[in-house]
Amino acid sequence: MSAKYDRIGIDYAQLRKPDPRIGARIEAALGDAKTVLNVGAGTGSYEPAGRTLTAVEPSAKMIAQRPASPTRVVQGVAEDLPFANNSFDAAMAVLTIHHWTDQAKGLSEMRRVTKGPLVILTYDPSFRDFWLLDYVPQLAALDDGQMPPMGSYAKWLDEVEISEIPIPHDCTDGFLAAYWRRPEAYLDPRIRAAMSSFHAIGDVSRELSQLASDLADGTWARNHADLLERDERDCGYRLVTAH
Repeated sequence: MSAKYDRIGIDYAQLRKPDPRIGARIEAALGDAKTVLNVGAGTGSYEPAGRTLTAVEPSAKMIAQRPASPTRVVQGVAEDLPFANNSFDAAMAVLTIHHWTDQAKGLSEMRRVTKGPLVILTYDPSFRDFWLLDYVPQLAALDDGQMPPMGSYAKWLDEVEISEIPIPHDCTDGFLAAYWRRPEAYLDPRIRAAMSSFHAIGDVSRELSQLASDLADGTWARNHADLLERDERDCGYRLVTAH
């Protein structure tokens, strides 16, 4: 994962600014935890203020883009956390579990070092109601291969709560479905550069040429007129909380 994000990491902090509405859901799920571990922390997105934070991140380039803060940063991986049992009140992992080499072990490590809730923002790979998949079907196949099925979390963590995270139309965090109401964004290679899925599937110029054509002649707007009236929608993102 480190090598991948050393490539993706260029300008990542500018393109992946945490959305405060999503951040509020994550912070609420952390409860009153005073010490929080952020696993696969990237550039520090969604780390809540007013708590003692420790961040674990494998990529040096991502760590280098972190803003100045009192957060303790450790270069490392989820599967081998360098902390004693029950070191933290809570732990979080935001859009990262699909990059881990051993997801069950990573979650087991999070559970080992954490006394309270584990909060994981992830994606349901069975979700298919996203128009971009019609243009780039390789994205669905990629999710099937790398995203844990939602049923796996209960198997790994026993009792879990899973809740939908609706994505606002003006989401500031440029993950894959953030631009569901701004389709032109997917034609911008700079924006795609901050999405690991596009790195994984490679050249999509042919697929996106159809999107460009549909935008130019109004086909996309006619087919998805309902989306243009919505402020937020379910795009398959889920918050998993294990207490």
